[in-house]
Amino acid sequence: MAVWACGPEGMAMDITTDVCVVGAGPAGLTLALLMLRSGARVTVLDRNRSFDREYRGEILQPGAMTLLDDLGVLAGARARGGYELGRFQLVENERLLMDIDYGTLPPPYGFLLSLPQRHLLTELFDSCSRHQGFTYLEGCGIRELVREGTTVTGVVCGQGERRRRVTAPVTVAADGRYSKTRRLAGIEQHRLDTFAHDILWFRVAAGGRADRSVRVHRTGDTPVLIYDSYPDCVQIGWTLPHNGYRQIAEEGVEKLRSRIARAVPDYADQVLEQVKELSDLTLLDVFSGYATRWAGDGLVLLGDSAHTHSPIGAQGINLALQDAALLHPVLMSALDRGDFGEARLSQWVPERRKDIEKVFTLQARQSKAMLGGGSRLAGAVRPLAARALAHTPLYGKILRAIAFGARPIAVRSDLFGTAEPIHGEAAGA
Repeated sequence: MAVWACGPEGMAMDITTDVCVVGAGPAGLTLALLMLRSGARVTVLDRNRSFDREYRGEILQPGAMTLLDDLGVLAGARARGGYELGRFQLVENERLLMDIDYGTLPPPYGFLLSLPQRHLLTELFDSCSRHQGFTYLEGCGIRELVREGTTVTGVVCGQGERRRRVTAPVTVAADGRYSKTRRLAGIEQHRLDTFAHDILWFRVAAGGRADRSVRVHRTGDTPVLIYDSYPDCVQIGWTLPHNGYRQIAEEGVEKLRSRIARAVPDYADQVLEQVKELSDLTLLDVFSGYATRWAGDGLVLLGDSAHTHSPIGAQGINLALQDAALLHPVLMSALDRGDFGEARLSQWVPERRKDIEKVFTLQARQSKAMLGGGSRLAGAVRPLAARALAHTPLYGKILRAIAFGARPIAVRSDLFGTAEPIHGEAAGA
């Protein structure tokens, strides 16, 4: 049975649970479902009231699809609508420099999946809602961490008459790159400004065109990321100099729109017709970074709250899902032993930090190779390097690292309980 929202106006509803998850994104809901299937009580709170909003992270790598399939939610999410993208391509002035065929990977997931994030979140949420131990507080942003000494024992969320206290032996911060939970815990984020570009994201109608690929398209010195987005749209990420948006925006939307149209000639008409205001564009501040600590007494950081990544290589959601799979057995052990100290909750961190460092390094190299270097020399070297890479063993190694991560990570289904989830409607809906 799931409890929706923060309860009716004026109704006190303090909650005691086994795990409190702050943030109903892919990381938070995946961890919640893993814990629920293992018999734990889980409360998830989120400041948003709906999954029906704009997202930019939509690409799932094969490793993430494998985890979701093992968890029993991939088929349902795909049934809501999405596209298989078979290739990753680097195009420069109409020349195809690199053509990575995901079909060379072992089945059944020899492709990328462009899946609206609301479809994934809705499917995860519906699966969580079938479990009696699930409580969901929508529209309830975190306000305070509750502590006994230095130990986190829960949170206060919501405000006014909807203010709630959630008491739990462990709280999980899954509230993203600008995590308020991390800030309330006094944990610093070490930011790495290793990328030369920020990205302006927007969506336009595909106009009947369907490439079914992820592309980095270079025209001059303005690389653009493009991929098919369900239904019948494309997501476009136009790069601009890091921290350079204010100056570009001051030139006005018409000039900016014309610059973007020149960079994406295949979609120039749609850009000129559909990008009307600066508000039609979403600025992504591109940086990588990591929290100085990923755990404390009664507290764990997960996904983007612990480590933030560039969109290059479509790693964000995939790393978040892997984090959830790795944290799941750690939390089950903590519940079994009644030990929620930093040492136990950090057991998964040292090895995972090594994985994340490898991703940071790979993304920096990818960004430099695909987005950087607009000089004449770089333009001459890039096609030679791209063609050479495709014929070396390194090509397959890099592809597998992007698709599956630094090492195999599997769902610990042996920890799942035997009780069947309930199938009735959520209470309080």
